[in-house]
Amino acid sequence: MEITTANQQGGTVLSVSGRIDTSAAPELEQAITKEIGQGNRKILLDFSGVPYISSGGLRVILATAKKLKQPGDKFGLCSLSPEVFKILSLAGFTSIFSIYPSEGEALASW
Repeated sequence: MEITTANQQGGTVLSVSGRIDTSAAPELEQAITKEIGQGNRKILLDFSGVPYISSGGLRVILATAKKLKQPGDKFGLCSLSPEVFKILSLAGFTSIFSIYPSEGEALASW
């Protein structure tokens, strides 16, 4: 798994590439925690390069949503593959997270 970070329109975009499985989930959690620790409270996860997410990955994004609950905070996911969207749907997470078709649409709504 690879993660690239970019600051876009007042938010932080973490572009994730590769499988988010049990062994990769802690790396994603560290990257997100680092951004929050630096005061970045608007975080978008771009999953355009993610073909699969495990329960460990779901735990990380759920924990992130819980951390970013203060007024002015934003957290969202974008560019989900049909497989990842299906996993989120089956877990009941599509009603919990803000999910956008693309990075541009997510940032425009913030």
